Amino acid sequence: MAAGRGANVWRFDCGRICLDLVATGPAGGTPHARELLEGPERLADWLTAARLVPQGTALTALDASWLTRFRELRADVDRLVSAQLPAERARMDRAAGQLARVGHADALDRINSLAAEAPPGPRAVRDEGGALVRTLSGEPGCAGLLAVVARDAVDLLTDPVARAALRRCAGGTCHRLYLDTSRGGRRRWCSGEVCGNRERVARHRRRTAASATTAASATTAADERP
Repeated sequence: MAAGRGANVWRFDCGRICLDLVATGPAGGTPHARELLEGPERLADWLTAARLVPQGTALTALDASWLTRFRELRADVDRLVSAQLPAERARMDRAAGQLARVGHADALDRINSLAAEAPPGPRAVRDEGGALVRTLSGEPGCAGLLAVVARDAVDLLTDPVARAALRRCAGGTCHRLYLDTSRGGRRRWCSGEVCGNRERVARHRRRTAASATTAASATTAADERP
């Protein structure tokens, strides 16, 4: 799923908001991905697109410190969630694993601390047409919005079913984390429309190139016969 306007189109196809946050960083998208949370305005746009705040919510206090804190949470979630993947755990040798456990403990402490904060309180109000719409009880602060993502990460990390569904995209140019909720658990890509389609196009091109090479070789062999 994509959300946003114009150049600020965000993808929300990882299955959890904490994983969608991880995907905004260079380490969470494609191998050569750029930082997507480039500044406070981009963070404000992501928070709205992710529906952490309703459209039109005032975020007058949002500044560079918010950006730093969300990037720090993103790094901690990435570290802890990545460690749940069997293939990535197996790659760590004993010495590196010991160092990783210390780093993971610190990351977990930070996420737990953020999750202990109170998230913004939602309210249902009527718009000009009389329909009920969601708003917040007050202008949300950074701590409250961080708590929403941190609580989602805690929920994911402590849910055996969700942990078992964690995958890393098999696309050649993507390494997003996502939850595989498909029947049989055989989903290979974070998005069938994006990475899946890209892989299908690449396979088609390889087959076409191989067929052209085979045909050219056959033509050459025929021309060389006496």
